[in-house]
Amino acid sequence: MGLNYSGGFAEVVDEVADLERAGLDIVFVPEAYTFDAVSQLGYLAAKTSTIQLASGIFQIYTRTPSLTAMTAAGLDYVSDGRFVMGIGASGPQVIEGFHGVKYDAPLGRTRELVEICRQVWRREKVQYQGKYYQIPLPADQGTGLGKPLKLINRPVRERIPVVIASLGPKNVALTAEIAEGWEPIFFYPEKAESVWGEALAAGKAKRDPSLGELNIYAGPALAIGDDVEPMLQWVKPHLALYIGGMGAKGKNFYNDLACRYGYEEDAEKIQDLYLAGKKEEATAAVPDELVRAVSLIGTESFVKERVAAFDAAGVTTLTVAPLAADRAGRLAQVEKLRAIVD
Repeated sequence: MGLNYSGGFAEVVDEVADLERAGLDIVFVPEAYTFDAVSQLGYLAAKTSTIQLASGIFQIYTRTPSLTAMTAAGLDYVSDGRFVMGIGASGPQVIEGFHGVKYDAPLGRTRELVEICRQVWRREKVQYQGKYYQIPLPADQGTGLGKPLKLINRPVRERIPVVIASLGPKNVALTAEIAEGWEPIFFYPEKAESVWGEALAAGKAKRDPSLGELNIYAGPALAIGDDVEPMLQWVKPHLALYIGGMGAKGKNFYNDLACRYGYEEDAEKIQDLYLAGKKEEATAAVPDELVRAVSLIGTESFVKERVAAFDAAGVTTLTVAPLAADRAGRLAQVEKLRAIVD
């Protein structure tokens, strides 16, 4: 599951420990423009013992590639080899608006960052002459005193799994080529092949066999029961925020995705309402059909069918968001899903 962006982290950690005992395999800690994920991941490492701990996500612009690699190696060390490095480009609103860093070349920077990280983890002297990163810095760009260095510590693993959050065809193809895992948002199993199939195939054709099969981490909301249909409404504000508010007109990746799923008119309406400040109306405009397709909300038999659909579409991990009013309810939802999956 993915943790919430804000508030009550100590209580959340206690809940994660309970979920770990219930069979939760991996937890993703977000960053966005809230508290950094690294400190929280380190705290989770001390409070858990078997669950995998993932960044969800480190954006690629504000940490140098070497610092990203050092951070991942440190988290892998304190968790005894349980860290998964989730990375992504985020978006210009966050990168330029909060960090004051130019949002450019997400594909090229992602490729170079991953290549440099793997050099660091292998404890090679880092030497890289890419388009976006030059290590050591060329003499004519600095003091001239830089020299190749390797990581002092020996990492727990020289290949820490890399999961890339990506949506666009070129970025998805890159992910399928170079990463251990892919984290799409709002994964719609029946539409996956038509939207992403060509990009995934192109990337896999260039994939190094040593990477193994591409793991796919889909993130459905979860509510299993005979009376959970109203919880479809719980998911709509989240979809409305992304489809309507995460970006400007013509510059919203999530709106583009909804359009590619076949919801062009709905996506335009949601965005127009959201950008006009009519958030409640935008939320109401999110189609039930879309919410149901990207979620696991319904009776046990319905959810079992949807799990099979995710599986058939290639999903290997369900990064669920359990919908319940309290901690006990969320734990019960995970236990129900665990029984279905097993």
